Amino acid sequence: MPTDPSSAPQLVTVRAVPIELCRFMKLGGLADTGGAAKQAIAEQQVTVNGAPETRKRRQLIAGDQVTFGGRTLVVQLE
Repeated sequence: MPTDPSSAPQLVTVRAVPIELCRFMKLGGLADTGGAAKQAIAEQQVTVNGAPETRKRRQLIAGDQVTFGGRTLVVQLE
């Protein structure tokens, strides 16, 4: 059975770590705006490394995985 490529984790390159969760979600296209990212986090719809995350200012480092709306992004340092 083939794997759906849209469900595979995507690497998102950032210039520096740590990076705030809400900023990373906007940068990676998981949210259209910072406000939308903050709302999704507040509503416990976002996981970081498989665990629910409610801190919008959570600091992410290289290798962290953020999942929202069926998509997973991985922080990669430039």
